[in-house]
Amino acid sequence: MARPRSPQGRARETLARLGGEYPGSAAELCALTHDGPFQLLVATILSAQCTDERVNMVTPEVFRRWPTPGDLARANPAEVEGVIKSTGFFRSKTKALVGMASAVEADFGGEVPHAIEDLVTLPGVGRKTANVVRSVALGLPGLPVDTHVLRLSKRLGLTTLTDPVKVELELNQMVPPLERGSLSLRLILHGRKVCVARKPRCADCLLNDYCPRIGS
Repeated sequence: MARPRSPQGRARETLARLGGEYPGSAAELCALTHDGPFQLLVATILSAQCTDERVNMVTPEVFRRWPTPGDLARANPAEVEGVIKSTGFFRSKTKALVGMASAVEADFGGEVPHAIEDLVTLPGVGRKTANVVRSVALGLPGLPVDTHVLRLSKRLGLTTLTDPVKVELELNQMVPPLERGSLSLRLILHGRKVCVARKPRCADCLLNDYCPRIGS
């Protein structure tokens, strides 16, 4: 098979190969345990500078105590801090969680909004988190760009850009809307297992026959 030479061609081939290596929908590939968009918002905010495993240890108690946005909006911040302390940066995360829940309750009637323009108005929610919620919990187009997605996209020659928002918008032009979230999660999995930051395992990579990095 001829090597794909254009960014668009490499994106299509990457989508196909990683889909076979890491099968499943965005919801199935997501490592954060949740039930619905509100819980995923909470878990994603907690996941900043924290492992998914640790977040999944903490969120059951968070969801037990504050099951709805209204409950969390009215929570005692000191109590929230105590429950989430092990995830790190617990004071700033508590402020974001309570603020997010208050905004969902006050501005959106207690329902997590679907539009990215609305999601990013919530405290603690940027484009990456908004795209996680859209693609995983709402079944809508969304391509979260984290450090793994940024690194692999550049190594594979899909982009030369460094700004995550610009990379997201560029990749959006190459990927079918409803496959954007699953591609992001597959790139993250591949970035953790094979295409790691310091010593990528290029010999073991299923993309190595057309990865520009191999020839550099």
